[in-house]
Amino acid sequence: MEFSNLLTKMTQAICQERPIDVAACFCEDGEYHDVFYGQFVGRKSIINLIENYFYRDAREFRWDLHDPVSTGSIGYCRYIFSFESKLEAAAGRRVAFEGIANVKIKNGLIYQYSEVADTFPALQRLGFTSDRIGKMASKAASRLESRHELSGHL
Repeated sequence: MEFSNLLTKMTQAICQERPIDVAACFCEDGEYHDVFYGQFVGRKSIINLIENYFYRDAREFRWDLHDPVSTGSIGYCRYIFSFESKLEAAAGRRVAFEGIANVKIKNGLIYQYSEVADTFPALQRLGFTSDRIGKMASKAASRLESRHELSGHL
């Protein structure tokens, strides 16, 4: 399946509450690394992410894709993602953020999905305290500093 169509199929399945269809976009051992919830490996685990994290904490998803590009085995796409919060402190509040999807493809399916996203506007809108956002930023910095691509930069 062409990259843009595959990513559209995955994101729309999330928005339409069809977790099995989301998982079907991934290889059997595919990985979904969510910017908020972390890494989920395998179709059953990806279904768990969608059913028990996404739908637990939010509803009324909207995911717009922009400027998808792909080499055939690697793809990137800008996106705008929004949802209505179910979190107790922010129930009913609509939030949005932008990001870039990083996708590796094998045999026409997603092998690895990860994101680079500017989630701070959404966290602020959800009412997260400065201290909590600061702790999240520190964890993100630690993750970045542990990656081999950063070697030689700091």
